[in-house]
Amino acid sequence: MAQSKPNKRRSRGRPRTQLNRERILLAAAELADQNGIETLSMRKLAQSLNVEAMSLYNHVKNKEDMFDGMVEFVVSKIQCPSLQGNWKDEMRIRAQSAHHVLVQHPWATSLLVSRVNIGPNMLCYVDATIGCLRQAGFSYEMVDRAWNAIDSHIYGFTLQSLNFPFEPDEYSDVAEEYLPQIPETEYPFLNALSQQIIEGEHDGVQEFNFGLELLLDGLERMLEE
Repeated sequence: MAQSKPNKRRSRGRPRTQLNRERILLAAAELADQNGIETLSMRKLAQSLNVEAMSLYNHVKNKEDMFDGMVEFVVSKIQCPSLQGNWKDEMRIRAQSAHHVLVQHPWATSLLVSRVNIGPNMLCYVDATIGCLRQAGFSYEMVDRAWNAIDSHIYGFTLQSLNFPFEPDEYSDVAEEYLPQIPETEYPFLNALSQQIIEGEHDGVQEFNFGLELLLDGLERMLEE
C-alpha cells in the first residue's frame, strides 16, 4: 500500500513573521511615536508586523497589557539613580534622562501618570529613586514628597513642551502679534515682558533645568535643616 506523501504546498498569503513580546512592544511604540497613542489598535499593529491580529494575543493579553508593556519599554530607557553617587547629581541625571526619553515618545507621559505600573523595570526605577534619596538622609515621608515633586516637574514640563502651540523661533513674532491685546495701561508687567521678547532682550524659552535646580536646591536646604 503506497504511503501518502506529505503536503508540500506552501500556504498562500503573507510570509510568516517570527513574533515575540519584545518585538510587538517595540512595533507598538514606533506606531505610537508616528501617529499617536489614540490611533493605535491591535489590527494596525498586526498590519505593521505583517501578521494576523490574533497571533498577537499569544504574546500580549489585550490592549491594556500592551500599554503596560509599552510603559515598561520606555522606563527601561531612563537612567536609574545610583546608590553610590551624590544624590543631587543622581537625581539630576535621572530627571534629565526621563525628560529626554519622554520627549522622544510623546505618548508615554500620559500612560505613566494614568496607569498602575508594576512591571519589573518600573519597580526597579522607583526603588532606585527611593533608595538614592533615603541614603542621602531623607525620611521615607520626605522621600515620597521629594520624588513626586521632581516627577511632577518632569511630567508637567514635558507635556507643556510637547503641546506648546509655538516654536521658539516664533516667540518674537507671536509676542508682537498679541501685544495690542495686552495694553500697558491694563497689563503693565505682561506688556513689559512681551516687549523684551520682541526686542530680543529675552528669548522666552523655558529651561527644564531651571525648575529642576530650584527643586534640588530646596530639597538640599531641607535636608541640612
